[in-house]
Amino acid sequence: MPRIVLLVPVVVIATLVLGLLAIAACLVRPGGAWLMPLARLWSRLVLTSSGVRWEARSESGLDPARPAVYAANHQSLFDIPVLVLAMPTDFRMVAKKSLLFVPIFGWALWLAGFLFIDRSNRERAIGTLDQAAARLRGGTSIVVFAEGTRSRDGTLLPFKRGGFVLAIRAGVPVVPVSIAGGRSVLAKGTLRVKPGVMTVRFGAPIETAGMTYEMRDALMARVRGQVEGALSA
Repeated sequence: MPRIVLLVPVVVIATLVLGLLAIAACLVRPGGAWLMPLARLWSRLVLTSSGVRWEARSESGLDPARPAVYAANHQSLFDIPVLVLAMPTDFRMVAKKSLLFVPIFGWALWLAGFLFIDRSNRERAIGTLDQAAARLRGGTSIVVFAEGTRSRDGTLLPFKRGGFVLAIRAGVPVVPVSIAGGRSVLAKGTLRVKPGVMTVRFGAPIETAGMTYEMRDALMARVRGQVEGALSA
């Protein structure tokens, strides 16, 4: 309980102060170039105050300078700050629409160019994927949580197709990302934070050049297999 009492005000204050700074920075310099340093500071404050350490490992062949779709699993709210620090390159994220309405946090992400997908509206979802594909072609990597939501029991949920359709449309590789340890730190459905270690593993990129829309399920299955294998290793 003491850690929760400490963590809540730290997260609230850090989000309020750095979120407002991020909004101002995005208004001064549109596009979000100044957001990531603030996001990394926010992530460090959240992780340090909660006693969470992290480490990252990468397979050979990963080129941070090359735009890609980074497809990650999702177990905990702590996946986000850990991934912000572990990512080897600047990125934007495709997130569920509900995050857009989180005061300050969601507004800052929107101004920084993060994309919000409305899965209940197919036409709007396709439009969001088109925007994300344009970002990829422009050289910015995109992160997707491939399950679409957090796993409650740690079991890898079925993957959503959107991120893989996106990679094929943009002609960029998919990087499998496995995030382990988040559920032990903060599981879905609880506010009880426990100190621990989280590990992020970046798999070897899977090329999509020459793939067609009809090959999306095979690509998705291949990426899911790699993420699942890394989580069980």
